[in-house]
Amino acid sequence: MDIEAIRVYCLSKKEVSESFPFDESVLVFKVLTKVFALVNIDQRPWSVNLKCDPEKAMEYRECYPEITPGYHMNKKHWNTVNFEGALPPIFLQDLITHSYEMVVSKMTKKDRNKIANNLNG
Repeated sequence: MDIEAIRVYCLSKKEVSESFPFDESVLVFKVLTKVFALVNIDQRPWSVNLKCDPEKAMEYRECYPEITPGYHMNKKHWNTVNFEGALPPIFLQDLITHSYEMVVSKMTKKDRNKIANNLNG
């Protein structure tokens, strides 16, 4: 996958926005106000930081050399995923969806309902 494919997939999720809140290099995807994915567009190889269940995070790191502890993130809950490597696009999409769902699951009931009722995503 490339950055544009990652971008399009992230933006296909309900209530997602993109911005550069830190600098001109780090593209951040948020569901409502909560971050679920970050991509440094100036750093190669390209990678994305994604939230992950801690047990799955450890399992993925052991099985896939493209997945490492989250760079500049809480390493228990975040992975950095090299998306220029050998990981299949469908697996990358699953990792993005998992991150999105992890973030949504921790939101208030009001915010979860807002997302669930959005028919445009």
